[in-house]
Amino acid sequence: MRLLFDENLSPKLPSRLSDRFPSSRHVRDIGMKATGDSVVWDYAKTNGFMIVSKEADMHDLSLALGNPPKVIWVRLGNCSTAQVANLLRQHYPVIARFYQDETVSLLALP
Repeated sequence: MRLLFDENLSPKLPSRLSDRFPSSRHVRDIGMKATGDSVVWDYAKTNGFMIVSKEADMHDLSLALGNPPKVIWVRLGNCSTAQVANLLRQHYPVIARFYQDETVSLLALP
């Protein structure tokens, strides 16, 4: 399960979660800082990533286009990088089931 963290999340998350989500990236890691959502979407789709975002725009794209890619919508509001990392760790089993289920496109956490 490879995650692609959207710009609204910390670029530290891929390294903090590398034990659970190896080969994950932040959009900045791949030269996509300030890139439009549709470009991020296409990159994730082409390269086998699930998008992790706090933006409703990714939620909307997921509902409109389906998967791939799948979207994990982090709904924590104003929070720390540690809180986001803890949320994803806590919900690892749910994320794994979401990843395997081809019928769903969006996972809202928490």
